[in-house]
Amino acid sequence: MGSPQANLWVLLGLGLAGILIMTRKLKKAVKADFGAFVERLQLLPPPPPPPPKAPHPLTGLTFAVSDVFDVEGSITGFGNLDWAKTHEAASQTSPVVSALVEGGASCTGKTVVDDMAFGVSGENKHYDTPTNPAAPARTPGGSSSGAAVAVAANLVDFSLGIDTVGGVRVPAGYCGVFGFRPSHGTVSQMGVLPVSASFDTVGWFAKDPTILRRVGHVLLQVPYTVPQSPRSIVVADDCFNLLNSSADRVSQAVVKSVEKLFGRQVLRHENLGDYLSSKVPSLKAFQSEKSNGEVKSSVIRLLANIMRTLKRYEFKQYHDEWIKSVKPTLDPVISVQLQQDLDMAEAEIENCHAVRDEMRSALNFLLKDDGILAIPTTSEPPPKLGSKETLSEDYQIRATMLTSLVSMSGCCQVAVPLGFNEKCPVSISLIARHGGDRFLLDTVQTMYGVLQEQADIVTKTKSSKNAVSQETSAEMAKEKGNQAFKDRQWQRAIVFYTEAIKLNAKNATYYSNRAAAYLELGSFIQAEADCTNAIDLDKKNVKAYLRRGTARETLGYFKEATEDFRYALVLEPNNKRAAQSAERLRRLFP
Repeated sequence: MGSPQANLWVLLGLGLAGILIMTRKLKKAVKADFGAFVERLQLLPPPPPPPPKAPHPLTGLTFAVSDVFDVEGSITGFGNLDWAKTHEAASQTSPVVSALVEGGASCTGKTVVDDMAFGVSGENKHYDTPTNPAAPARTPGGSSSGAAVAVAANLVDFSLGIDTVGGVRVPAGYCGVFGFRPSHGTVSQMGVLPVSASFDTVGWFAKDPTILRRVGHVLLQVPYTVPQSPRSIVVADDCFNLLNSSADRVSQAVVKSVEKLFGRQVLRHENLGDYLSSKVPSLKAFQSEKSNGEVKSSVIRLLANIMRTLKRYEFKQYHDEWIKSVKPTLDPVISVQLQQDLDMAEAEIENCHAVRDEMRSALNFLLKDDGILAIPTTSEPPPKLGSKETLSEDYQIRATMLTSLVSMSGCCQVAVPLGFNEKCPVSISLIARHGGDRFLLDTVQTMYGVLQEQADIVTKTKSSKNAVSQETSAEMAKEKGNQAFKDRQWQRAIVFYTEAIKLNAKNATYYSNRAAAYLELGSFIQAEADCTNAIDLDKKNVKAYLRRGTARETLGYFKEATEDFRYALVLEPNNKRAAQSAERLRRLFP
């Protein structure tokens, strides 16, 4: 056995090692950039034009770009270290990035994406997972995780991402920011690494709808015009039913906002699954297929399956040769999915494209030129970091069920933050027809303030109802306690009074009644404590003074007991019990 001095040094060494480990972990958890960036760079805009010419539309704004956009002199890393090692630096900057810089904004860096921009959780084992500022213990969402985090953490004013099956919308929902996916094909994909041509779309994030709209005017090349009010806003009830505890709050906020801004006649409710079943006949070709041994019964889930199958097929067409030659280290999500047999027959591909075309026609017909569809952005809150759930096929499908509506139709969609529910961000999405991008951005600008206001009202109303419900439950527990007391079941009465106190700890009667039960059991210390709590809450609770006086008299605190009985007499001069007890103590202890 070692000497005491040696043991002391060992203990000190272990303590210092523990401190160092915890310090490293803490530094890692609170990185200055929330782990959003893979590279810092600087692209500066041209000088502003001299007055009286108008300044550039994005003057004074900063932005970041996901690591799928080419920037001259920088390697486009695609979220994978092996990709970065085997590719040269870009020879020119993506036209989208250049347009933003020419528009007056300064680019400050490149941000993390999921491995090869393929996943939806936002976790990346090559660069670590960016920290979600809105919910640090949960995933930030992907594939454009770093871009969403950079905006949510106020590191930049806006950022660019790539949205294939939800790469902008999912992280926007998870991080509590705006995320816009424009109509498919309206923003150039030049200088952007492809994932799946059928769905790839450049999107952007912002914390403010005004900035979101300003970026849209530059990238969509649309002029400023007087905003047009929607003539129809369709609430997809079956989509909101996918939510759990926040469903009523979110859908009510939308309904109340529409009624306040545009009138009730603008509002329509729709079961979107039924509507699509009738308008997208090509879905029947997939109805008999099975996924994980279960028949694909949900239309929206079926759409997600078709979308993900086509995405995997096209991804493999682009990158399979590189993967086979380099044999890179890949995220398990990619590895598992790419191992699946994806030798699709030409007829299957045509069926997928037929569904896509019919989806666009169906939503365009539903919304026309001046309609908006409201759905939740995601069907559930972000998963916890490191959860094995994110590796499952079922999670991948659930996370992209609602995003499949727009990915498959090519329409435009904006994710709108709507506060928090159970410490996780809540987000709704507004959708417009293909080509209705400017109309959608204008509508968000018009609606956002009222949406926030109505969401707050609904939340406060719900909290108030919960409080009323708790008070009612507490009263019911008290009545059960009273009945048990009458039946001389003292311990049972205490249990019920304790339950009432837990539900409403500000009711003096509950403490006083429990004290009465404690007195019957001879638990005088507990009775005195309960009476003191009752008196603190209600200085005029006569029964509490009488019961505390009785407890104190039994415990031998005669002076304090006399004071309690006398004070009860002040409150009720005709109270015989108080008078008799005070007189008895006066005679015994004059």
